Amino acid sequence: MTKFLLILLFSTTMLQAQTVLEPDSTGVVKSNDSLLVQQVVQRDSLKPFKRYKAEGVSAVVGEYVILDSDIDKSYVEMKSQGMSIEDVSRCQLMGKLMEDKLYAHQAKQDSILVPDAEINGMIDQQLQYMISELGSEEKVAQYYRKDNIAQLRTELFEANKSIKLAQLMQQKVIEKVEITPEEVRTFFFSIPEDERPVFGAEIEVAQIVVDPEITETAIAEVVARLNSIRADIIDNGTSFSTKAVLYSKDPGSASKGGLYTGVKRDSPWAKEFKDQAFSLLEGEISEPFETEFGYHILYVEKIRGQEVDVRHILMFPEVSQSSIDAAQKKIEDIKARIEAGEITFAEAAIESSDDKETRNNGGQLINPVNFDTKFDLTKMDPTLSAQVYNLKEGEVSKIFTDRDRTGKSSLKILTVTKKYEEHKADYAKDYERIKQLALREKQIKSINKWQHEKIKDTYISINQDYQDCEFTGNWLKK
Repeated sequence: MTKFLLILLFSTTMLQAQTVLEPDSTGVVKSNDSLLVQQVVQRDSLKPFKRYKAEGVSAVVGEYVILDSDIDKSYVEMKSQGMSIEDVSRCQLMGKLMEDKLYAHQAKQDSILVPDAEINGMIDQQLQYMISELGSEEKVAQYYRKDNIAQLRTELFEANKSIKLAQLMQQKVIEKVEITPEEVRTFFFSIPEDERPVFGAEIEVAQIVVDPEITETAIAEVVARLNSIRADIIDNGTSFSTKAVLYSKDPGSASKGGLYTGVKRDSPWAKEFKDQAFSLLEGEISEPFETEFGYHILYVEKIRGQEVDVRHILMFPEVSQSSIDAAQKKIEDIKARIEAGEITFAEAAIESSDDKETRNNGGQLINPVNFDTKFDLTKMDPTLSAQVYNLKEGEVSKIFTDRDRTGKSSLKILTVTKKYEEHKADYAKDYERIKQLALREKQIKSINKWQHEKIKDTYISINQDYQDCEFTGNWLKK
């Protein structure tokens, strides 16, 4: 199980966490797969580990097996995410893993299907990330103690499919759970007044973005550079890999000579990139082409059935100082007009902003977590928070420079369109948020009922090392 895989495991939203009245040791097995755990805990000087037999079976849920090492790896992932593991017991992690496996097992019983192509797409992204972090396929396989990348891919496939099945099964359990206004009212007024939730300070934010213009001359220059590199490779036999190391601006592949392996037609790559990858013969180099990331040339290194290994060189057009100066003047003029009352912020955004996602909404930002317009000040992106934290409602920020994933600079101004101070829940003002809390409680009850019924009907075997755990669900069937 990999780092990226375990991120998925712990970021999967579960409606109920396992609780333990008497936590046991947070020990790990003494085996190769648990080496990282031992290093983490030794470094943090936690209490000594309780020893479990290496690669022993901790539990069986339906057709799924949970190994001791699966729990060990869960500790590693929690630590890698900056989470404290001192108060997390093996019983708690066992409970979480059994829940996941119960969902996945029942999903198969209910004939819930996950296309292999979808799982393979997820794996491609995970491997690309891991290779970019560690440098090569060989290093990734070595890091995760696999003989080769194919062995790791097989393990990733099974784990990802199990997680996806669990997610779909959970969604199915709660998809028909609805809440009525009367249930919301009953939920809220059943909470003693001094125990009602306190909602933190929130804000709504809008932005106006101005991009420096990329001239036709700049585009022509970057295309000419790519054509020159291409000609040098074709005519003089220069190494594509060496050129990529020297000139490519892709941080994920430049250090590997521009290499990406296992590209598939249904992989989540830019369409233009895939079109080139699957239109060339082995050993051919494309003409320069454009994607949303910039301008590329692509070399097909190996065709393996429905997959290809490719190398590419990515470059961006240079933005001239005159374009930057013009963008600066434009956004200064917009800011001055808003502050003079000549135009509202929303009107200026619709008229002048270069950000397509927010322009038509008057520049209004959408919270990517809940797709609402409100942002909790304590949970929003730190950079955005710092830019708007001291703004008064309706005040326009100073001009900021942002850089996107390609390194391209943009200028922007922000405003706080609405502020909501921290306050105790009010039924009229906070109805939608109270409704979500009431729905969540009803979903949890639905999950509890479903889990109780399925545990009774599912084959479950738990190792004697976990017989003293006090799980929330009746996993031990006592």
